[in-house]
Amino acid sequence: MNAHPERPQLRGVRQWLVLLRRRAFLLFWWTITLQLPHQYGLWRRARRIRHSAPISARLSPPLIHDIDPRRIMLPHSSNPTVSVIIPCYGKVEYTLRCLAAIAVNPPNAAIEVIVVDDATPDNSLVCLGDLAGIRLIINPRNLGYLRSCNAAARIAEGEYLMLLNNDTQVMPGWLDTLLEPFRGRSDVGAVGSKLLYPDGRLQEAGCIVWNDGSGWNFGRSDSPDRPMYNYIREVDYCSAASLLVPRALFNGLGGFDERYAPAYCEDSDLAFRLRERGYKVLYQPRSHVVHFEGVTHGRSLSNGMKAWQVRNQQKFLERWRSVLSSQHLPNGEHLLRARDRAHGREVVLVIDHYVPEPDRDAGSRSVMCIIRSLLQLGMVVKFWPHNLHFSPGYTDALLDLGIEVAYGTHVGSFGQWLADNASDIDYVLLCRPHVAVDFLPDLRRHPEISRLYYGIDLHFERMRLQARELSDLVVLRQAQTMELLERSVWRDVDVVLYPSSQETEYVAAAEPDVAARTLLPYCFEQFAALRAPPADPVLLFVGGFAHQPNRHGLIWFLDHVLPSIRMRAPTAQLVIVGSNPPPDIEALNSDQISVRSNISDQALSELYRTARIAIAPLRYGAGVKLKVVEAMREGLPLVTTSIGAQGLPGLEAIVPICNEPDQFADAICRLLTDDVAWSECAAAQLDYATSRYSEAALRNNLQQALALSVTRSAARFASHSTRVAAT
Repeated sequence: MNAHPERPQLRGVRQWLVLLRRRAFLLFWWTITLQLPHQYGLWRRARRIRHSAPISARLSPPLIHDIDPRRIMLPHSSNPTVSVIIPCYGKVEYTLRCLAAIAVNPPNAAIEVIVVDDATPDNSLVCLGDLAGIRLIINPRNLGYLRSCNAAARIAEGEYLMLLNNDTQVMPGWLDTLLEPFRGRSDVGAVGSKLLYPDGRLQEAGCIVWNDGSGWNFGRSDSPDRPMYNYIREVDYCSAASLLVPRALFNGLGGFDERYAPAYCEDSDLAFRLRERGYKVLYQPRSHVVHFEGVTHGRSLSNGMKAWQVRNQQKFLERWRSVLSSQHLPNGEHLLRARDRAHGREVVLVIDHYVPEPDRDAGSRSVMCIIRSLLQLGMVVKFWPHNLHFSPGYTDALLDLGIEVAYGTHVGSFGQWLADNASDIDYVLLCRPHVAVDFLPDLRRHPEISRLYYGIDLHFERMRLQARELSDLVVLRQAQTMELLERSVWRDVDVVLYPSSQETEYVAAAEPDVAARTLLPYCFEQFAALRAPPADPVLLFVGGFAHQPNRHGLIWFLDHVLPSIRMRAPTAQLVIVGSNPPPDIEALNSDQISVRSNISDQALSELYRTARIAIAPLRYGAGVKLKVVEAMREGLPLVTTSIGAQGLPGLEAIVPICNEPDQFADAICRLLTDDVAWSECAAAQLDYATSRYSEAALRNNLQQALALSVTRSAARFASHSTRVAAT
């Protein structure tokens, strides 16, 4: 024994000097081996993740510690939707906290809770018999985790089984969010939760299985708030620590495969068997469950229950070797594709100014139609909003569709994100010129990615018409600058897309080397049925007021057309619908004019159904107008101007197109009084919309554009490679 023990202060200094010497050596080694820039980048990224995570992500979740079993009041239904199965062996304190968390966070769904005591030798779980609201099963002998779950599943009464470890604590919304993906879908076989460590770090956001049979808990120890962990997606499997599966499906498969008894790899095997039957396993990021990992079986792989993990991994590899080799990626490679099960699927990155708000503006509706078509084509879609804002409701809608959305400071710079993921991205679709120019410099560094540009409309042409209508020289100069900008974007992409043939013809004439194609701007799953003419003389105007042409057109109608209509149809009513109406528009509210803002799609559809005529009195603008197509799709006769009819060939044969106030008023008054003309117009317009604006038509358009972009980007990449080789 040392007679003179080292002082704690001296020992601390000595440890500090050792650490300093070690770091100095690493700095020297990274410098001479040219690793310093790379290591610095890793340090910056880790620092950014730590400091950008919201405070809520860096604090421990609200956990239950001390609990009196007599105070646990669990919800219980005699006709449960979900049977919650909690197998346990000892560790009564964790089981009680698990049950207490369910009691504190009861789901809306009707549940029963089945606790399986797997023959705990010390009778420590006897106190569970006093708990109201649980079904307690005591195994006469130790069956192990796997067989205990299977036995409980056979006596469960719920439509779904919720497999839940006893060393977990559920958070608000834990179960109801797991049920959501099953609604309206027939291909979902299981849904798993986001698992958190007690200190708030991420434990698992779904799991990846590589082609060697090994697995990753995706996101382990990272911040749970990063966008890559917060969208619904198909995964290789989710841990059965918190997993929801239909009871009939689970029992139909024979439950967990007993070759993996007593435990480990049974949940990954279940996911593979579900896929073998055509079902998907989904990760639901809005279901949060804290998991005290290793409480029951420890962490050592060399002894105890955990030793079965190594043995069962080999069984799993032998059982699924052919599937792993054909459908899974090499260990640690192509992480973006691996986490989305995108091996063999194409990945497209969509970039726009902000997350689509389809109930607020036509451009958003158009982009949303494109996104849905890409998903229908089986593609993996990523979305990068220029403003990186999380828009409540709108961003959530994309996340629930399975789309990863970049937001906040978690994603870092676009250039770095692209450098990390470029090898897994097949296409990028840029929207709007002022957005495209900010992203093209980074995209040029990755010429292997096919680049498409969707202009929404010819911005400079709309601005030019506005300048002419308003006699505004400032806007005219801005239009000239915008034309130069748009043309530079055209030359820097593989395919240019516009919603009307007029626009694509202009691009082809102005830039002959540019591949321009027409892309249908909107699509609809359903179309209205023919109906009798409504009796009430209601005129309907629809248009968001953030778009200046809508406001200008409405004012023109109010000043020059409506007085003439009122002279002949004094009872005519005008309903104005649009997001963000300015004060002068809101001030129009009266007995004969109703102004309604930010209404739901359902409410708008009801207005289309009850109105007599739709009006689109646009004086300037560009592209195909949603309000025009939507009125035809709803079977509501329309009166518009030549600007409103842009990009819609043949529309003049079925829709009154009037640029003069008297003509506009005459067309409206005729449709107000002539039921035969009204019915003929409604039928013709509905037929026009149905034949051109179906989902199938847009998918076909989009597929052709994507194929063309591949051909042209391949040629561009070959030319780039030749230039690089020459230098």
